Amino acid sequence: MALGPRLDLRQSQSLVMTPQLQQAIRLLAASNLEIETFVAEALEENPLLEAGDVSRENGDGDAPGDADPVPDAMAQDASGESALDLHTGSIDRDRDTGDGEWGSAGAASAADDATPFEERTSADLSLADHLLEQVGSIAANPREEFIARHLIGMVDPAGYLPSDLRGVAHELGTTMDDVEDALFVVQALEPTGVGARSLAECLALQAREADRYDPCMQRLIENLDLVARGDLARLRRMCDVDDEDFADMLSELRGYDPKPGLAFGSVESTAVVPDILLGRAVSGEWKISLNSDTLPRLIVNRDYALELEGGCTDKASKSWLKEKLADARWLISALDQRQKTILAVSAEIVKQQAGFFREGVSRLKPLTLREVADAIEMHESTVSRVTSNKYMSTERGTFELKYFFTSGVGRSGEGSDGAGASSEAVKARIRALTDAEEPKTILSDDKLVDLLKGEGFDIARRTVAKYREAMGIGSSVQRRRAKKLAALS
Repeated sequence: MALGPRLDLRQSQSLVMTPQLQQAIRLLAASNLEIETFVAEALEENPLLEAGDVSRENGDGDAPGDADPVPDAMAQDASGESALDLHTGSIDRDRDTGDGEWGSAGAASAADDATPFEERTSADLSLADHLLEQVGSIAANPREEFIARHLIGMVDPAGYLPSDLRGVAHELGTTMDDVEDALFVVQALEPTGVGARSLAECLALQAREADRYDPCMQRLIENLDLVARGDLARLRRMCDVDDEDFADMLSELRGYDPKPGLAFGSVESTAVVPDILLGRAVSGEWKISLNSDTLPRLIVNRDYALELEGGCTDKASKSWLKEKLADARWLISALDQRQKTILAVSAEIVKQQAGFFREGVSRLKPLTLREVADAIEMHESTVSRVTSNKYMSTERGTFELKYFFTSGVGRSGEGSDGAGASSEAVKARIRALTDAEEPKTILSDDKLVDLLKGEGFDIARRTVAKYREAMGIGSSVQRRRAKKLAALS
């Protein structure tokens, strides 16, 4: 066989993500505030684009109830397309064929395509981000972590929390004990002193961390008003220490940081602006809408487009106008599709977690991205992008959409309807069973499994052990010894 150079013509098919498709995926993962910045740049670059008036008398999502509150909002959002009825052509719908195509696009995307907007943020770590990174490893259970994250969202730039914990308990539909446990978690985070409700509490936390919170230091911190007035002689007598010890205590006190949160970047952090608004209609049913205050609306300036078209005489100018018009149509179509997708995902989350919105954190149920994706016939990666950097304002506060996805275990028996049980509910039941034990009838992990299965919780022994250890509950041997000692004392 002779060897030599030759030319071959081959034909093959491959899946390629166009720049516009990549941009659409990025828009889906962006928050409303990021979209606002992106649209402002687009308005500067494209003379055919124009910011339209936000005219949503009934809101973006006039949701009549849990079942399907999205269609009305879709109809309202789509009404802006009439601005594209130019004689130069209509919207190119090949780029917007529905939710299914967006889902498949998400499946083919690379992981780094989903986070371009995050690269624009400041490199400085904010106090809230620093605290959120730690809370997962300290919280004893998902419920405690959920409440602790809510408290972190209330921490001011200096690191202090408002003192009205009862209001937080009422807002989340939980007990004061749960909120106080979560507060203990927040106050255990670094930097020491965050989560305090007063200057005295902040200094006391730092004194405890330094193992210097003895009765003398306690009295000193409890009487900071005397330090401010300069009444040191009286304060020294109250502390019952000599001059040298009192001077050391004052020196150490002045070494504590009264505003521990200011050590982090983004001190003047921007408050979270919700992307989705959840309220109740007059009938008591849920009403979902997009936050129109941060949601830009674009139209094509038809008069200007026609005027430019009349002045285009050469091929280059006509090509430029055609390109700008196509870009404008695509961007409006992509933003419209983004709104529909966010509303569809949010509506399904509200439907799945209706118990939380009605009664509080104790009614959170297990939920995965896959369940939401299957319910609304989208790809799981699309749902993941929608729930990233998006916040929902509710009657119980503002929460990131990711908060509503929790783990759980299977459940069987009457009344379960095939639904799983939240891991929080299982842990609460394990704690109740162990708390009710008598010293002579300590429950082993195997016995706990049998009791839980009798109540409909489909759970394995290793899961019971993991949940028990996460809550700080000792083994059966440790509990028997502790309860015997408690009985003797």
